[in-house]
Amino acid sequence: MNPYQKYKNQSVESMSQGELLIMVYDEAIKDMKRAGMALDDKDYDEYEKQLNYFTKIIRYLVNTLDLNQPISMELRRIYDYIQFDVGRLLAGRERRKDEIPQIIEIISNLRDGFEEASRRSTATHFIQENTVVV
Repeated sequence: MNPYQKYKNQSVESMSQGELLIMVYDEAIKDMKRAGMALDDKDYDEYEKQLNYFTKIIRYLVNTLDLNQPISMELRRIYDYIQFDVGRLLAGRERRKDEIPQIIEIISNLRDGFEEASRRSTATHFIQENTVVV
């Protein structure tokens, strides 16, 4: 393993669950943007490749949902909708091009929501750990 890969692995291993989730969302957003650029360039092989990468990420997010948490069923519905929409993108290409920004917006909103929740959770956790009871 080269030094860069070692560094990258160590940084991923030291991330919190919230940071990892945000990183996964960031990767999904990048894949969808790349798919849009490939479609603009009429590079349909790259377009399908990027949509397949995106779909794998969404499947991962579905498979890692903790269904004991109340929000999980709502997230599952959103992810199912996204998967359905990506299927339509694959089938429709140019006719569905306007849906790419909508999917990016959905994923970006989820990402931002989890980032805010992670920030608040970390702040609350920090306060609780450092509270002195007199």
